[in-house]
Amino acid sequence: MSGSARLLEKWARAPRAVTLLLSLVLPVMAPAEPPAGASSCSGCHAVSARVETPIPRILGRQPTDIVAAMQAFRSGERPSTVMGRIAKGFSDDEIRVIAIWLAAQPAEAR
Repeated sequence: MSGSARLLEKWARAPRAVTLLLSLVLPVMAPAEPPAGASSCSGCHAVSARVETPIPRILGRQPTDIVAAMQAFRSGERPSTVMGRIAKGFSDDEIRVIAIWLAAQPAEAR
């Protein structure tokens, strides 16, 4: 694991205010390799704006928005067909690491 990946995982355990602050800094530091679980997101969430899909794009979104959505899916507060089951498979720390990594990725031709 690279140094920036280890740092990213440590910061993922920080309180939400710190996570928000770091989301402004981490795009420069985010590792090129996706954290565990993140690569499966692109199976449904398009990485290119040129693809027509009813499923929202998540690359480049704010990490706090991604974390809030995943927590709402996991709790059942936000209805879904698939995301609730997917979200239940991740811990809060894993969700934060993935959200920070996704936010740092450039969305192709937004």
